[in-house]
Amino acid sequence: MKMPSRVWLLALNMAALTGTIFGAYERTERNCSATPPYLPSTAVNTSVQLQELRERMLTMNVSAYIIPGTDAHLSEYIAPRDARMAFMTGFTGSAGTAVVTQTKAVLWTDSRYWLQAERQMDCNWELEMDASSSSVAEWLISEVPPGRIIGFDPFLFSIDMQEDYAVILDLSEHRFMPIPVNLVDQVWRDRPPVPPDSLNRLPDRVIQRSWQIKVEEIRVMMRDNPYKPTALLLSALDETAWLFNLRGNDIPYNPFFYSYTLLTMNEIWLFVHTHRVSEDLKVYLNASCTGPLCVQLKSYDSVREHLETYVDQPGVKVWIGTECTNYALFEIITSQEKVMTSSYSPVLMTKAVKDVTEQKILKDAHVRDAVAVIQLLMWLEKVVSDGTETELSAAEYVNKCRSKQNDNRGPSFETISASGPNAALAHYSPTAETNRRLTVNEMYLVDSGGQYLDGTTDITRTVHWGTPTAMQKEAFTRVLMGNIEISRTIFPSGTSGVSMEMLGRRALWEVGLNYGHGTGHGIGNYFGVHEWPVGFQTNNIPFTTGMFTSIEPGYYKENDFGIRIEDVVMTTPAHTQFGHNFLTFDTVSLVPYDRKLIDTSLLSSEQVQWLNRYYKKIRDLVGPELDKQGLHEEKNWMLRNTEPFGSGSSAVCSSSLTLVTLVIALLHNMV
Repeated sequence: MKMPSRVWLLALNMAALTGTIFGAYERTERNCSATPPYLPSTAVNTSVQLQELRERMLTMNVSAYIIPGTDAHLSEYIAPRDARMAFMTGFTGSAGTAVVTQTKAVLWTDSRYWLQAERQMDCNWELEMDASSSSVAEWLISEVPPGRIIGFDPFLFSIDMQEDYAVILDLSEHRFMPIPVNLVDQVWRDRPPVPPDSLNRLPDRVIQRSWQIKVEEIRVMMRDNPYKPTALLLSALDETAWLFNLRGNDIPYNPFFYSYTLLTMNEIWLFVHTHRVSEDLKVYLNASCTGPLCVQLKSYDSVREHLETYVDQPGVKVWIGTECTNYALFEIITSQEKVMTSSYSPVLMTKAVKDVTEQKILKDAHVRDAVAVIQLLMWLEKVVSDGTETELSAAEYVNKCRSKQNDNRGPSFETISASGPNAALAHYSPTAETNRRLTVNEMYLVDSGGQYLDGTTDITRTVHWGTPTAMQKEAFTRVLMGNIEISRTIFPSGTSGVSMEMLGRRALWEVGLNYGHGTGHGIGNYFGVHEWPVGFQTNNIPFTTGMFTSIEPGYYKENDFGIRIEDVVMTTPAHTQFGHNFLTFDTVSLVPYDRKLIDTSLLSSEQVQWLNRYYKKIRDLVGPELDKQGLHEEKNWMLRNTEPFGSGSSAVCSSSLTLVTLVIALLHNMV
């Protein structure tokens, strides 16, 4: 459904926030209804690529072409050479779908990116304020006559996405067809090449299990599976990287490389850009032989052909994880006797549980990362009153601090550095157009993370350098209460995260507040900052010992302020009086919360005790690291901000109610 009035309100709001009042500065959003149409300097002229794409479509009798914003591995972050949607539309947001016909060009995206799309797209493009595949399919039905071809690149469609479109379009008698060659690539003359960097193996000091041990573990899982798969196909980039203890540089923020793996009981085929594999790496992978523990290197682009050859053999069955496999590979093995499916591959399921070495080094990485965040917060506390620092300079500072820590390999995602009303946008990152100066009169939210050779980090802190309002202080405290309640809860091993997710919201719900994003996600060892399948969503797997997840409740008041408190935690055994096989969370993020935003009168005595234990842990673990690095001023700042709180005063009774609520919720979800 189109809602132009809402876009106009958003544009006015952002103009007021950034100082771009119409008439005083350049308008930051396009106005295609004006005569002539108005385009800001940030808009991209897409006329040439649209004309050339339409010519290609005509030669292939394609009436509509769908362009998703992902890559062949369905990655969250994609390489510049896979940014086809951005090339065609000018829009660079991380979520969206574009469709081109001979007469129209339309982009679908969610509310996070409406304003960005209005700034980046020219008037060749219409904006639809929806992100669902059903909305795209229904539009196609209304615009394309029955019997015409609606084309797509099957490598860019997940299995579920293809089915969602097919169900709707086939019923309307449209020809929903995979096109074997990507039409955007054919008109993208300056498409970035594959990076020349070679792959890298992890050093032995951060590995407990060799790739050979991992391969044998996965083969045992294949052998024990009652459906008896003969092969396992790995499509997600982190699956192959984990299996072989390799890392690369193909994807921004994530140390992955283009790859597929086909693993059988007797052979291993690794599909990569083989010219990037060094001689040392060939020796490491035993690439010169053909035995059960020899990795046969194949061209990255030959995976479909090789899979077809394998599937043509009698008696074979390929195991795939449907969440991460593209339709181009799935359509080869759709025969029921040839394919075995599960939501996640055994590699993703195994990778979700960190071994002893992975647990230790991931915790170590968070200690060093805490030093960088403490440096940022201390620096801002001193300089913000001068009025010279901005959201961008704060983001640059924390990443500079991280770069000085041992084994740092850069940020794990684009830093969210947001003040005042910008922080009310949960996924905001500063740009030259939206950058605001930091002041003592506004709240500030920083969500940042680092990639280290031994671990990936992700932490959010919200602070106020002046005098917060009563509402800001209460909202912050209730967000903190949600974080604490999940962090300190005890639950049976095998409990799903969604069963306890409400604990992060309960204190907010009590006063009519809420947040519109997830409560947590998995995290890896020098991997993706959002690592599936761990977390608190319905499609996440149950918690067992050795998993790492974030806990990140929040609250966002539109055009005013935003609050998020995010910590990474590890599931660890809990010692209970009667039961066994119970778990709790051990917080591994180690940065204090802003004291002036905490109203201890709202906290239960148990919550205050948890907070004091956490602050002691920061002192015990981060203190020696600050000493080691000679950061004495930072240590003094940390000590001041981790002074223990007094006993909780008013909420002891409500704590008992919270425990009862937890037990009821867990029992309800376990039944």
